[in-house]
Amino acid sequence: MAGSMKEIKLRIKSVESTMQITKAMELVASSKLRKAKERAENSRPYFTTLSNTLADITENNTEFTSPYTRVRPVHRTCYVVIAGDRGLAGGYNSNVFKMVTAAAAEKEAYMIPVGKKALEFAARIKKPVLSHQFELAGNTSVSDCFAMAKILCQGFLEGDFDEVVIAYTNFISMLRQESALLPVLPLKKQEDFRGNTDAGASGVQTPKKAGSLILYEPDSETVFNTIVPEYVAGLIYGALCESVASELAARRTAMDSASKNAAEMIETLNLNYNRARQAAITQEITEIIGGTTG
Repeated sequence: MAGSMKEIKLRIKSVESTMQITKAMELVASSKLRKAKERAENSRPYFTTLSNTLADITENNTEFTSPYTRVRPVHRTCYVVIAGDRGLAGGYNSNVFKMVTAAAAEKEAYMIPVGKKALEFAARIKKPVLSHQFELAGNTSVSDCFAMAKILCQGFLEGDFDEVVIAYTNFISMLRQESALLPVLPLKKQEDFRGNTDAGASGVQTPKKAGSLILYEPDSETVFNTIVPEYVAGLIYGALCESVASELAARRTAMDSASKNAAEMIETLNLNYNRARQAAITQEITEIIGGTTG
């Protein structure tokens, strides 16, 4: 009985230590989440301006053509997979990976992983990786997004792949995050630019405008082709901001749940310890009474 009581006591201390860690991780995630949400909100005006410009050009040029809008048969797809650098975030990483696995099951696919877990995922499913320089999602900056966009636009123009898709997690609320696939290239004309803004990583709705009298120098097509890499970089950055906020929210929820489970386990173990202690005391009293009687 004494051995059983000692085991329960050690178990209680172990669970208490774990609960301290989960509470600390929950507090860290909560403090970082506010900044991550602000970062996502601050990135939206820039992206909205670019999408408005692209939509304005396509809406007011009936004979508009661009290599970025040319649709061709899809033989190879490049996925930008945005995941976390660590685990302990519920289904945040696994949901994105399941979605990409299903989408790329019967395709020849390339990947640009963003985050350690995404890099491990690409190696696990044995898909070619175009760049390993974005290993840490938490350290990926705006300049990194521009570098990524350059790789993607160049590969698309040279025919290395026929479409580009971003796999990320959309931050909806503190308790709800949804993994999503965002088509990037080829770009679609006219209202689809605004559609991408509505459903894309930025989450900003852009009203449709009447015809514009803006003149572009040297010409609208050149301006369009120059803006596209920045537009793609804006999409990537918006998706990254959404994913980082989603990861922190998922980790906060997971750690809160773990802390509550630990508290319940400690309560149960304390109850079992008190029962074992009471049984031990009762047994000692019974032995004393039995010895006295004898």
